[in-house]
Amino acid sequence: MLDLLIGLAIISAIVAFLAFLLEVADRYLADYGERHVLINEERDLKVTGGRSLLFTLADEGVFLPSACGGKGTCAYCKVQVMEGGGQVLPTETPYLTLNELSQHVRLACQLKVKEDLKVQVPDELFLVKEFRVRVEQIKKFTPDINFVSFRILSPAEGISFRAGQYVQLEVPKYELTAEPEFRAYSIASPPAEEHELGLLITRVPEGVVSTYVHEYLKEGDELTLRGPFGEFCLRESERELLMIATGSGLAPIRSMLNQIKQGGSAKKVTLFFGDRRPEDLLCYDEMLEFERTMANFTYVPTLSRTTEQDDWSGEKGRVTDLIKKYIPDNPPLDAYICGIPAMVHSCHDLLIKKGLPPERICFDKFE
Repeated sequence: MLDLLIGLAIISAIVAFLAFLLEVADRYLADYGERHVLINEERDLKVTGGRSLLFTLADEGVFLPSACGGKGTCAYCKVQVMEGGGQVLPTETPYLTLNELSQHVRLACQLKVKEDLKVQVPDELFLVKEFRVRVEQIKKFTPDINFVSFRILSPAEGISFRAGQYVQLEVPKYELTAEPEFRAYSIASPPAEEHELGLLITRVPEGVVSTYVHEYLKEGDELTLRGPFGEFCLRESERELLMIATGSGLAPIRSMLNQIKQGGSAKKVTLFFGDRRPEDLLCYDEMLEFERTMANFTYVPTLSRTTEQDDWSGEKGRVTDLIKKYIPDNPPLDAYICGIPAMVHSCHDLLIKKGLPPERICFDKFE
């Protein structure tokens, strides 16, 4: 058995190395010359072939959503490729439904521009901009999460976004990367602040962007970000709101709460927030302040890994336990869920079982 496992490991390593060599050869040796990318039958781009469609469009100022930095894991960069593009790749098929395949949907980060293309992208993406920002403050909110405050330097008009949207933060090449890298982070600051923007950034093991933020980024540094992206935003409704978050999934909820507070709404809002230990409770004092100053807001934190040494008399368990305990059947509310996929799926399914219609559940999964 051990010999078999060693053999499989060696074969996997060889395959990975060969795939790497093919990627290097395709990137640096193949010459695809000048190509045309026609967008929405209106905008004809002359580009140099060979790079992914995602980065090719970005070079031309057309920014598609992407949470993974073009690694092919988030599937946010879907576009319709009406002509060109060749066969759908094995790296794309796990993320495309049969209906999307029939509509010629592709992952822009996996599709390389090797021939002329005709593509369709949503018109609202032409409103996405690139911003130059300066780091104003870096503050440790929990042992693993930093709050980073940015000042918008350009464009001069600042940024306009809806509470719940996200931006792509780019960090420069450094010792852990071969080129600049970007990742998506939800905006944690109020939408009324056009020249200031705050992000909650969790340190991810082996995450090259979060490692840069936590170990290399300094106040006064200048970076690039792009956005805003996303549809995880407050909807028009008279129903009460249930918000559920874990970890840095609190970021868009924080922005939404600021918007609700600034608007003077008296709508009933409940936040279920889950984490492990008391020291992990993100924005704890701020949430208590919301509870004190907002007309009809209730904050219910719960901890899943408390010990006898923790001075904690609040709820214990996971956010799903709070749903079971406090949410009745057929609840008259709208739900907003944000956090890791497993939590989002569990809460979504539980609310469906409670009788909440799926169209009244809005969620954002942090991959």
